[in-house]
Amino acid sequence: MTARLQRPPRRAPHLAAKTSGDCFTVGCLSSEQPFFSKMLRLAIEAVALTVHFSCMASADTTKPENGETGLEGQFLIAMPGIGDRRFHRSVIFICAHSDEGAMGLIVNQASDGLNFSDLLGQLEIEAEDDDQGSLPVRIGGPVESTRGFVLHSTDYGEDGALEIMGGYRLTGTVDILRDIAKGKGPAQHMIALGYTGWAPGQLEQELQQNGWLACDAEAGIVYADDDDAKWVQALSKLGISPELLSAGGGSA
Repeated sequence: MTARLQRPPRRAPHLAAKTSGDCFTVGCLSSEQPFFSKMLRLAIEAVALTVHFSCMASADTTKPENGETGLEGQFLIAMPGIGDRRFHRSVIFICAHSDEGAMGLIVNQASDGLNFSDLLGQLEIEAEDDDQGSLPVRIGGPVESTRGFVLHSTDYGEDGALEIMGGYRLTGTVDILRDIAKGKGPAQHMIALGYTGWAPGQLEQELQQNGWLACDAEAGIVYADDDDAKWVQALSKLGISPELLSAGGGSA
């Protein structure tokens, strides 16, 4: 089985950030066109976010007509036979899933050479809480790696935040970065650049090909510092040991 995801190659972010209105982007070595542009436009309309920072949800199509939420608020766990090295042992938190496609953030890939302090410096935001400076910035996925996202707990909220099943929110303004820098942000949060997106029907096909396993997300895994342990921890929620998995999908 080879579930190959058609995505732009992941590029390491270059430290050249800029602000645009209430949103932030981080300059890359070269620009990328949105893979999931339709859902991106719908998301901007749905949650009234300004340019450069979107939550990838449609006002009318975030949930199927039957009221089900698909895989929203769940983990996708990459199988050994995923067929794409960018997702090797990745755990993805699904932020939106509908018949228009899906969008999620990888929770266990830290950006090399870029932490929260670096990001604040490029955005000209002063960190008032020294403990926050060493926070990791994670690679949410290979699509639009200049886009910034903050996945966080529901104790923090502002206009435009996307509510996600299971007690999560996705916020789309640079104000949340300022609040985190002041030590006044959400109790739990994950900062990410880029996202992972699926066209209509693509994720369902990859699941059928045993590219992924799905399970309920757990905040203790999403927000944990030890990225290397998250894949095994997510599998353990299903009672699966990594040693029992084969590269062909399923159990050995």
